[in-house]
Amino acid sequence: MSKTQIVAAPGKQEIVMTRDFDAPRELVYRVLTDPELRPQWWGPSYLTTTVETMDVREGGTWRFIQRDPEGNEFAFRGVYHVVDAPSQVVETFEFEGLPERHVVLETANLVEHDGVTTLTQTSVFQSVADRDGMVASGMEKGALESMERAAELLASLHVNS
Repeated sequence: MSKTQIVAAPGKQEIVMTRDFDAPRELVYRVLTDPELRPQWWGPSYLTTTVETMDVREGGTWRFIQRDPEGNEFAFRGVYHVVDAPSQVVETFEFEGLPERHVVLETANLVEHDGVTTLTQTSVFQSVADRDGMVASGMEKGALESMERAAELLASLHVNS
């Protein structure tokens, strides 16, 4: 299984993250869209994630709250625009802690070849400055850890299925 690749090309408004998972596409899709499973892998392990809302359908909304060991809360929300199980989810992503609205459009595509599923997630920002701000925030470390945690969860679910 390959490691996560993150590409943030200079001058572009997007970040493209790609990861191969040793699991069938339906299972990877389930891990991405199941509100019971999302908290087990989303975000760094030192944060606790609570799914407040996760209505995975076109027009449905989602909202997650993360808490650090000191009890500080960080909330994120979005709207599902395309839900095409098990191959694609298009949604918005917004960190509620920023004073201005910085909405990101995220597209997750899942392609399976011989039992290995490739997740390609493209995040399109409103501006290059917004994208650069996300990169500067350290998002890469959190994204890499999330993908590692998702791979571990998928391995345990795949063995038990």
